[in-house]
Amino acid sequence: MTRSVLGIVGGSGLYDIPALADVHWEDVRSPWGTPSDQILFAELNGLAIRFLPRHGRGHKVPPSAINFRANIDALKRTGVTDLLSVSACGSLKEELPPGHFVLVDQFVDRTFAREKSFFGPGCVAHVSMADPVSPTLADFVEAAAKAQKIAYTRGGTYLVMEGPQFSTRAESNLYRSWGCDVIGMTNMPEAKLAREAEICYATLAMVTDYDCWHDAHAHVDVAAVIKVLDQNIDKAHGLIERLARDFPREHPPCAIGSDRALDDAIITPPVARDPALLVKLDAVAGRVLQRRP
Repeated sequence: MTRSVLGIVGGSGLYDIPALADVHWEDVRSPWGTPSDQILFAELNGLAIRFLPRHGRGHKVPPSAINFRANIDALKRTGVTDLLSVSACGSLKEELPPGHFVLVDQFVDRTFAREKSFFGPGCVAHVSMADPVSPTLADFVEAAAKAQKIAYTRGGTYLVMEGPQFSTRAESNLYRSWGCDVIGMTNMPEAKLAREAEICYATLAMVTDYDCWHDAHAHVDVAAVIKVLDQNIDKAHGLIERLARDFPREHPPCAIGSDRALDDAIITPPVARDPALLVKLDAVAGRVLQRRP
């Protein structure tokens, strides 16, 4: 079996966990461009951990400028088998107040200015996104949340907007009418690219505000968002520590096959594939591209 390597993407405060051991930062080169930052290599309770600041240390990269392909490719190159996104988000429902955690299981992708696939002309592939979150990974995250007595909801739809501006009130109410639960700017195309890279993916959404639909909360205030994040950071640290303690040291097969998503996804026959693109796909799709036809 494959050794488990847990990847985590999120804000810089996540990496200040006292229990981390063998900590060092490394540049990881990617043929898809420059990742948001170096990757932090560490061990936590004996489990290999890889942290990537999604916006870079110091929050220098806005959502639309994140090189999601380089980020996911770089994490794949470091051996990541399972990726947990810890993301701030707005709530679209009264029963999901600021400070609450949501284990998202669906997404609505409303982004439009981002590269969303590793594949394209020269090598075409279509992966299933019907269930974008690995239930196997989500089960372990939920167990950690329960053990830490963190208030959370299992299941929910995350509306991913382009940003960097927050929603208009009309947009916020539209997304509520669609039945979405939370709203943010970062988990797409991250989840799609993780699936193409055969990395099991899950999102732990930290509610920081009520977007702008709520009568008692007229608009989103960045200072208030940061305040809630600061209040939640110890909870996030505790959850990650517990997750690392209990996570299997050998990567468990994903219940929906996230870790084998490319088995039947590439439609371009070997003879027609672009050699230059195949070189760039060495980490993401090497497992299937190296198979004999």
